[in-house]
Amino acid sequence: MSLEISIQGLRKSFNQNPILNGIDLTIPKGNLVCFIGRSGCGKSTLLRCLNGLEVLDSGKISIGGHVISREVGVPFNEENFQREAMSIRQDVGMVFQQFQLFPHLRILENICLAPVVLKKCSQDEAKKRANQYLEMVGMSEHIHKYPQQLSGGQQQRAAIARALCLNPKVILYDEPTSALDPELVDEVLLVMKTLDREHDLTQLVVTHEMRFAREASDTIVYLDKGLVAEEGPPDQLFGNAKDDRTKQFLRKFI
Repeated sequence: MSLEISIQGLRKSFNQNPILNGIDLTIPKGNLVCFIGRSGCGKSTLLRCLNGLEVLDSGKISIGGHVISREVGVPFNEENFQREAMSIRQDVGMVFQQFQLFPHLRILENICLAPVVLKKCSQDEAKKRANQYLEMVGMSEHIHKYPQQLSGGQQQRAAIARALCLNPKVILYDEPTSALDPELVDEVLLVMKTLDREHDLTQLVVTHEMRFAREASDTIVYLDKGLVAEEGPPDQLFGNAKDDRTKQFLRKFI
């Protein structure tokens, strides 16, 4: 199985406070990987680095042949970084906690916008794609509604359709269910499981939903203090974790 994502020596600090302390990780194509760990361990920062939303302090990220890198001691070059970030985003979609739908646009218009602006699709092609993916996530009957007319779960499913409309190889989810009422969580998780089962997508999920991580993941990565403390299949981490920090974190969920 070819590698879709390679992360080497990734470091990131904010105000001289280290958040990522040298992440090394390889993720095979088509895997669904859940990142778990205590608040502040670096999960969301890692995802934002992967999509070029944060400038690396140092390290290298390779996704589908696109690379973002920075060497220690080399002055930051804004132009180079933006070029690398735009390149990597050609193959990477992102789904945020708060949906990030434009409130003044109907759902179909929200979904069509990114392919037209970023991929230079025609309006007709964008609408064709948008209708396809909105149907896939069970949102066809809502295409002419505004975001505020939808439930949180429906908005998040629309946000997933928007990410899919760019035909990414990788989708990053930053706590995709944390803003949802408990009864709406499962409808979003079901879409993610279906994508994992039926489409050749790599999905990276920052989550506190341990049931989903256990049931749906190919791999779980436990982060602690900005480092990979342990990684492995769900049965290993939940049933026979090797690192004491992982055991302590998961004890309340077992």
